Amino acid sequence: MSCAEAGRIDYKSLSDEEWKKRLTGEQFYITRQKGTERAFTGEYWNTKTHGTYNCICCDTPLFESSTKFDSGTGWPSYYQPIGSNVKSKLDLSIIFMPRQEVLCAICDAHLGHIFDDGPPPTGKRYCINSASLKLKPKQ
Repeated sequence: MSCAEAGRIDYKSLSDEEWKKRLTGEQFYITRQKGTERAFTGEYWNTKTHGTYNCICCDTPLFESSTKFDSGTGWPSYYQPIGSNVKSKLDLSIIFMPRQEVLCAICDAHLGHIFDDGPPPTGKRYCINSASLKLKPKQ
């Protein structure tokens, strides 16, 4: 998809049926239905490849590999997103454990959650599902 084409797509208006055509079943479950992959099973939880992690739904750059760290949780974890390409909102889906949900700012894809137990300089841990990401290795 060209950048010009990407700029013309209103991702937030795509129907579930349209998303199902673009994504695998697991990608749809996680990004559009707010699912979670099992710990230590995602493609990128232990990846050390240098590059940029983009949104699987709209190809927006979300995280640089330089901000990835081993959190020991079994999910890819980053201490900082790229610019304002990621947003968060309160997630009350588990009554006894309110969390901050992490979303792609362009297409509203569910990415994971953010916690306050990350490393310096931000102290944040963006705990992200591999299935919501696409790694573009540095050339």
